[in-house]
Formats: sequence, C-alpha cells, structure tokens
Amino acid sequence: MKNLLAGVAIAALLAASPASAQTPPNVLVVGQIAEPQSLDPHVATAVNDFRIAVNVYDGLVRYADGTLEVEPSLATDWEVSEDGLVYTFTLRDDVTFHDGTPFNAEAVKFNFDRMLDESHPFYETGPFPLSFNFDSVEEVNVIDEFTVEFVHSEPFAPFLSNLAYPTGLIVSPAAVEEFGEDYGRNPVGTGPYQFVEWASNTRVVVERNADYWDGAPELEAVVFRPITDANTRVAEMLSGGIDVLVEVPADNVGTFEADANFTVHEQAGPHVWYVMLNAAEGPFSDVRVRQAANYAVNKEALVDDILQGTATVSDSPIPPAFNWAYNEDLEPYPYDPEMARELLAEAGAEGAEVTFYVTEGGSGMLDPITMGTAIQADLEAAGFEVNIETYEWNTFLGLVNAGLEDQADMAQMAWMTNDPDTLPFLTLRTEAWPDAGGFNSSYYSNEEVDELLNAARTATDQDERAELYKEMQAIVFEDAPWIFVANWQQGAVTSSAVENFELQPSFLLQLGDVTKR
Repeated sequence: MKNLLAGVAIAALLAASPASAQTPPNVLVVGQIAEPQSLDPHVATAVNDFRIAVNVYDGLVRYADGTLEVEPSLATDWEVSEDGLVYTFTLRDDVTFHDGTPFNAEAVKFNFDRMLDESHPFYETGPFPLSFNFDSVEEVNVIDEFTVEFVHSEPFAPFLSNLAYPTGLIVSPAAVEEFGEDYGRNPVGTGPYQFVEWASNTRVVVERNADYWDGAPELEAVVFRPITDANTRVAEMLSGGIDVLVEVPADNVGTFEADANFTVHEQAGPHVWYVMLNAAEGPFSDVRVRQAANYAVNKEALVDDILQGTATVSDSPIPPAFNWAYNEDLEPYPYDPEMARELLAEAGAEGAEVTFYVTEGGSGMLDPITMGTAIQADLEAAGFEVNIETYEWNTFLGLVNAGLEDQADMAQMAWMTNDPDTLPFLTLRTEAWPDAGGFNSSYYSNEEVDELLNAARTATDQDERAELYKEMQAIVFEDAPWIFVANWQQGAVTSSAVENFELQPSFLLQLGDVTKR
C-alpha cells in the first residue's frame, strides 16, 4: 500500500507542469517554505520541520485545539507530587509505532534518556538542541509497562507545556536503533500519518495511518513540497499545484481574500521576529551602538508597509500572546535616526561597518529579504555601513546557530514558542551560548537576567513567574541585544476543496481532521 500510494500521488504531481499542476484526489499538498533539516523531532529546531513532525508523531500530551493548554495524548492522565518534583504518567495500552513495535514506558524512557543522558548508546544520534526544555529532569523511571515517572532536580513550571512542544514527541526506539544517525530521514512515530518518502528538495510524503489510536484521517496522504520563493508558492497556489499555502506573503493576502476559490486563515500566536546583534565583539559589543540600531530602524514602516498590518511592532523577547507574562509597561524604541547618530558619535562608532546575515526564507521569517534590505537602508541612513550576505534557510541556520562571533555582526531570526520561558531561556542566558549548546548566538550576557530566568523556571506560582519575566524584559530592553522588530499574526490559504483546516496558536500544522473534496 505504502509504495503504491506514494507512486500514484507523486506521479500525478510530476505529470503536470508547475503552471498547470492539479493535486491528486484525496491527497493534500502543502507548500512549505523550505526543505526540512530533520524529521527527528529531538534534533529539529524549525517550525518548518515541526509542521511535518506533528503529523507523524504524538507526545505524552498535546495542545488542546485552538489553545496552548495541555491535554492528554499518549498519556491518559498524570499526577504531580506535592513538592512538584515527580510527574507520574499513565500511558495508553493500545498504541503501536508505525513499524509495529509497542509504545510503552520503556519507549518513553528511551526517548528522554537518549536526549539527556550522555552515556546513552544513541546519544550520538543528536545533537538535541532543544533538550534544554527538559534539563531539570534528573531521571526517567519505568514503574510498570504503562506507567512512567519523571523525577526533577527542582520544580519546573514549563514541564507539561514543553512536553506538548515537538521536542516532546515520541520516536520509535527500534527505528533509532535501525537507522542511527540517519533516523532523521527515516522517521517512525505513532501519529495520524506515517512516513513514506523524502525526496530532497522536492517533497516529503506521509500516508494515512489506518490504525491510528485517535481515529484514522480521511486523507490518503499529505505531500509537503519545499518552495522557498514566496512568489513561486503563490503562483503554485493560484494554479492548483498546492492545496495549502503557509506563511502567506503580505502582498498577496488581499488577492486570496477576493477570490471565492480560496479561504484565508489567520491566527495570532507567540511569535517574535528580531535581528540578533553580536555583543561579543565589533561595534555591537557597545550597548550604545545596539541601542542606536534600535532607534535607527523604522519598525512601524516595516510592519505597515512591508508586512501590511499582519504584524505589530515588538519590544520584548516575550510576545504579547503570553499576556500574563508580557511587560505592558515597555514601549517600542521609537524611530529616531538623530538619536541613533548621537549614540554612535558618543560611542565613537560613526561609519561602523557591519555584516548582516539575511535568509531567503524560513519559518516565521516574514519576507526576510525585503525586510533585510529596508533595515540595511535605515541603518545606513543613521551612519552604519551594512553589508548583507544572503543564504538559503538551512545554510543560514547552520551559520547562525553556530554563533555570530568571528562571523557576522547581525542576523535575522524568528521564533514561535510555547511558553514565555522558551525564547529567553534558550537565547539570552550566558549558559545558552552556542559553544554550550544553546541559541544565544549574540553572546549576550547579563548575570541578573540569568538569575531571573532561572528563578522563573522554578516558581510554581504564576503571578510570581510573571513578575520575574517582566523584570527580565525591562533589563533586556535596555541592554538591546537584538533589534526588536515584529510580532506576527500567522496566515495560511487553502483551496475551496479543503475542509476542516484550522491554524493553531502553537504555529503547528495539525492535519489529522482535514478533508478534501
């Protein structure tokens, strides 16, 4: 069935030219923004990859439809000890992986030990960049076949939310043992769709899991096509070559809204688009120069003219979508090129030459070339000299995730997160510098920020957590390790044949209930 279905679907796709392509019956074709890096959810970091992964795998818990609230998935229920250190999960007893091997407590232990235990025989199939999400887990214990226990070194407020994020998805231990370091191209989960094929730079194909524990999908298959160029994605959508277009270019939203053959979907969520600044060396090692860059960039023009109102101006590493933790007292840096020039003069940095890494496109990157060019022009008008270097998304990630030190002075980045802890913890702490396995590619360091973030993680009272996060945001705003740019409202377009499609505030793409007429 698997090879036959893949052959029929792919043949139908390839038989037509891009200008006249029509998608196969009951096969959903999604226009992705880039080639995935990995379909190992413990290795992947980009929402582009996670959009595929959440349809192949399940986690112990998941986000309830339309929310960021946690509900049962592979675990039917759980208990938390009074001291907040022990989480005990009862597992479903009727689930198997797509390769026929059983899902049980031993499989759960394998997954987390693989990420967290350097002595685990398959630890080298990493790296596992987002295992930070579980770094308070001291041990994972099998109580019986369908009961598993997580013991923490200290209370860890985001634990359940992090389990619902793709890093908490459960992979088949047998498949990891079989494929080793190649597992990311041979994924096996328990989800509504099972992996069929990954043709590099062409497609990823998954087919219906007829035995899915939560009800088999109606679609026979889903094809994810990487189409990096935004104009090409739009052309494919208009011509019928794809059924779903994610991350719709702002210029084209009106076109699709005016056409009865398409439905435009919008959903607010926790998104931050920023430009990281190299605080370790070069001009941006001086806080005055970093602040000057924030004054120099006209964020209102970026949001209104380039993004055409599909985003709001940002001022914080915690987006307003986390309203309980967001610091409403902050105001975005105003557009003030004269103040920027004054700060540059004060720092002795007039005419500072900087290298700016820009990507062609990627998860949540919001028309990055146009945005990058506009930012370059604003900075140069204020007295910087900016050289842009442009890279394909996965190449860009490889460069930026390795850290800006000795490479560049600034780089675009976007994150969609599940908890107010995630982005600042992974990108602003001193212990999250790239050489320590984190994503603080700016090499920013502030001891007070470190202390506040660590305290917020262990606070069990949400009001206390909120105050810690708000204090952290105020410090980071002044330190300006980034140019704070935009918070995006995600968008997608579906053809009139697609039904039951909904965007989620998690920015994940749940396709189990989608149908196609």
